[in-house]
Amino acid sequence: MNPKALNRRQMMTSGVRMAAGVALASLTRNRTLAAQQLPAPEPLQDRRITFVTTTEANAWQTGALFKPTFSWELLNLNVDPAQTTKTASSIQGFGGCFNELGWTSLQALREQDRETVLRELFDPVVGARFNYCRMPIGANDFATEAYSYDETDGDFDLKHFSIAHDQQALVPFIRSAQRYQPKLRLWASPWSPPTWMKRNHFYAEAKAYPGMKENGIRPDQIGHEGEDMFIQEPRYYDAYARYFGRFIDAYRAEGIEIGMVMPQNEFNSAQNFPSCTWTARGLASFLRYLGPEMKKRDVEVFFGTLERGDPKLFEAVMTDQEAAPFIKGLGVQWAGKNALPAIRREFPSLSVYQSEQECGEGKNSWSYTGYCWQLMKHYFRHGASAYMYWNISTDRGGMSTWGWPQNSLVSVDPATKTFRYNHDYYLLKHLTHFVDLGATLLETTGTCDDVLAFLNPNGTVILLLRNELPRSELIQVQVKDRSLAIELPPDSVGTLATMSA
Repeated sequence: MNPKALNRRQMMTSGVRMAAGVALASLTRNRTLAAQQLPAPEPLQDRRITFVTTTEANAWQTGALFKPTFSWELLNLNVDPAQTTKTASSIQGFGGCFNELGWTSLQALREQDRETVLRELFDPVVGARFNYCRMPIGANDFATEAYSYDETDGDFDLKHFSIAHDQQALVPFIRSAQRYQPKLRLWASPWSPPTWMKRNHFYAEAKAYPGMKENGIRPDQIGHEGEDMFIQEPRYYDAYARYFGRFIDAYRAEGIEIGMVMPQNEFNSAQNFPSCTWTARGLASFLRYLGPEMKKRDVEVFFGTLERGDPKLFEAVMTDQEAAPFIKGLGVQWAGKNALPAIRREFPSLSVYQSEQECGEGKNSWSYTGYCWQLMKHYFRHGASAYMYWNISTDRGGMSTWGWPQNSLVSVDPATKTFRYNHDYYLLKHLTHFVDLGATLLETTGTCDDVLAFLNPNGTVILLLRNELPRSELIQVQVKDRSLAIELPPDSVGTLATMSA
């Protein structure tokens, strides 16, 4: 068949498209030729500069440094050490949570390997340099079982208070870390009060979710968000505040100082593991008792942990004239991150801790580590001064006592007595190995904006960068009067450390 004849408009349109295609092909060819004619970047050797990169396949590799260069796709990043961010806070520390299953998993390793892990995590020089960690007051969801320090019904005098259970895992876990980091700081929060202080007289407040371990809770014991499951009476407030005090005292007797407490982990969440829901008003009432008890021991009180995106939950407590003076800061995790910008604007003088990084589903995937990078940027850009991971170590698969698989920094295979550092560990190490106590967040400008920049007290500028693309990125970095180029591998994170002058 003869092709259909084209009218004038179709012929003109076709001609324009052909001309555009020829022009684009010519432009692309010319650009490719121009790129080929550019001199290759010249390697830079400077011992004052450290550049480390991590990809899914290759962790903690020495990165490529170049002298200032040019390419068509060059990104630029400018940092002025004198320009801190408007929300900048002095860094107070980094770490994870001491959970019982963290210690039992490490106990499956040979002693030499266990010490290797502890040194890598806590030594102040060689590894992640953890210096500020969290711990539970009683059982949490990664405890070996549900327990508190006093399960004797009606023991308002706390005559039966004891931390004997903690001698099995938490105390030796913390002491082992202290051997490598003697200046380790700690803060603590409960997941559940003693059951006799709760309206349902049970450690949990929800039935097991599908696929998780049954906990034996009755329908009449179910708790709900927005209600106080702690018994709202003065004698219970008083006894619970003294319970916190006895906890501080008992750990001091073990040589373990705890410098800050939060009144409740995730106070909105009724869970199938140890948990306790509170209203903001109920927490404010308790803080009037907890504050003075902690002040006697020179222990700070933070509000939290906030796991909902409603800033009014915090604002309601801060309007209580008796409770508010005791609150020195705020712990934020999970959906609480969505309330952080508003809270930071309203209460700029309060310290903000990222109190628990979201924990995934036990797969420890590289893609989830990419999500964790987004979390890290959000928290630091909105004033976080401390950043805590959740599980330090778990058995392979990360299963909790109640049947929830979660990620961890270290995975242990008990059958083979081997371990591995997971992707999240290397992301965190890219931050903690380089950023010192007292560092502040810096402003950055340029076409490379997937970055966090810090100024250490000694004048070192730390740049933590992410390249999400499936190809390498060449970035020209200007730090005050110093200029250089770095190459980020495909789908990678990297840290550049350089003196500002």
